Amino acid sequence: MSTQTFKDLDRQDTISHRCGVTMNDSADARVIAEVMEEKPGIEVLHYPAMIRLDTEGKMIFDMIEISEAIGREFTAYDFEVVMSTHYGRMVMIDENKVIVFGDQDEALQYEE
Repeated sequence: MSTQTFKDLDRQDTISHRCGVTMNDSADARVIAEVMEEKPGIEVLHYPAMIRLDTEGKMIFDMIEISEAIGREFTAYDFEVVMSTHYGRMVMIDENKVIVFGDQDEALQYEE
């Protein structure tokens, strides 16, 4: 049996276009999870103290939609407080939309 080393890997074998966020379990996080699990391809995992959202490609958080579900104004800055970490490239498009990209090249269109 031969062992494959890191230098033997093709870069394409290591690229993932997955992205996700982890939120501290809270009333707001539960509502966000409910909103997001209705979207195609979003996986929601509930743990004792956190909620994990994962997908392939990109995940779009619409603050207007989330505000309506929560029943009060909820901003991108409020979302940052609820979210404990993320993987992928996170871009705040405007005060009403946050997108997490799994494909770093797709996120480049928003670079200034």
